[in-house]
Amino acid sequence: MTDATPVTPHDMPSETPAQDVAERVNNRSQRPDSAAFKAFITSGWAPRAALDVEPLAAAPFTAARRDALSARFPGARLVVPAGALSVRSNDTDYRFRPHSAFAHLTGLGTDQEPDAVLVLHPSAGGGHHAVLYVRPLAPRDTEEFYADSRYGEFWVGARPSLDDVTTVTGIEARHVDELRDALAKDVGEGGVTLLVVTGADAGVEALVEAIRAEAGSDTIAGTDVTGSEAVDADLVEAVSELRLVKDAHEIEQMRQAVDATIAGFAEVVRNLPRATAHRRGERVIETTFDAHARLEGNTVGYETIAAGGEHATTLHWIRNDGVVRSGEMVLLDAGVEVESLYTADITRTLPVDGVYTETQRRIYTAVLDAADAAFAVAVPGARFRDIHAAAMEVIAARLEEWGLLPVTAAESLSPEGQQHRRWMVHGTSHHLGMDVHDCAQARRDLYLDGVLEPGMVFTIEPGLYFKSDDLTVPEEYRGIGVRIEDDVLVTAEGNENLSAALPRRAEDVEAWIASLLD
Repeated sequence: MTDATPVTPHDMPSETPAQDVAERVNNRSQRPDSAAFKAFITSGWAPRAALDVEPLAAAPFTAARRDALSARFPGARLVVPAGALSVRSNDTDYRFRPHSAFAHLTGLGTDQEPDAVLVLHPSAGGGHHAVLYVRPLAPRDTEEFYADSRYGEFWVGARPSLDDVTTVTGIEARHVDELRDALAKDVGEGGVTLLVVTGADAGVEALVEAIRAEAGSDTIAGTDVTGSEAVDADLVEAVSELRLVKDAHEIEQMRQAVDATIAGFAEVVRNLPRATAHRRGERVIETTFDAHARLEGNTVGYETIAAGGEHATTLHWIRNDGVVRSGEMVLLDAGVEVESLYTADITRTLPVDGVYTETQRRIYTAVLDAADAAFAVAVPGARFRDIHAAAMEVIAARLEEWGLLPVTAAESLSPEGQQHRRWMVHGTSHHLGMDVHDCAQARRDLYLDGVLEPGMVFTIEPGLYFKSDDLTVPEEYRGIGVRIEDDVLVTAEGNENLSAALPRRAEDVEAWIASLLD
């Protein structure tokens, strides 16, 4: 990686004891600051070529989403930050990803617009007027152009202009330097409530708090918001619930993410022989999928789980530094995040040699039967919690049949029992979309207790996990973990398995592996 400070042939300045530690990043090189240098580097450039921008396909949908949010907060000023760059190491940043609420309401994805803030300003006649406050492209006669390693064109490329942002998003764009005055207008005595999506940008949250304090009251619009948590939580909740039912554009993005993920699973299978030959076979699987995700999408939607053998009994195994052994299985839980930031989340548990053993097949089939039972109840009008309940009935019945439960299946399924959960401690489903665990801030009565509606997208992912040191199960079960996960769209007629193209039945998985390794 290129050094983050321009290098010159001058000698390093000597450090004094009083030198600010925060400034010592510049010790390793010296930024040129002569008038001659500045005059030379800011001149002699051809006119900038116009960026190739066109309106986002999502723009009509994002406008409808903003209207829905507007209707929930009449008269309030709503602040939705994209987020700031985050330091990874010393003076290098992580690749930027905007907050999901910001991306959902603007259509901007990938690594676009750090520090940007979407504000919905209340309109006098009702509703809101949306403005995007962004850091636009700096002129070439500014120091930012050549010297700012975070934002400068010389370092990170040309940023869009305000007109470019407006063209792309359909939202009026203004310079982020105007944000403070815009947020403060009419707050307090003017009757405007100021709400911010918390957890996205600490700097913007601090600005909102300062404006509230300057308004001279710890109550806004008659609601006690000391510390601001109460009303801000309402906005956080609302932007999360806004994604519970996906619109047509979102569903299309989900289909693309799922299709790209299925292709990535095929790439992994083709590389299974390479994985078994490597001392870190799990890393072979991880990097194969992650490279595919970066080539065909934006990146992975979450850290890939590539768990060979007993590692599959660790639910979120992401160290991925183990071997992949003949005769065992590998659990691959992975998803491609496409450019719009929508992600798939699919799991298959694959026999390394291409054929399940008798014990592996028995456990795998039980998990598949639980998944099928969950699919059967994932229809409009059912409650989200019914999906898990249906899967658990099968899991408990199978564990009873195998003689593993210390009580009957019925007793285990009771709230006072739950012994079957020893071997599946996680839930069966979660909403899916821009976040792998989407809509997580939604109210319980709309999520866990919510009624299923067409347009909802979630996972179905039962599993069974028998730890290698679990003395309550037969030795042949120990060290085996199985999970089968699919991405499901609720439709008016029932549901659609978006990931159905990836084989699920044991015999179909075996045939699929054979076809890819021929």
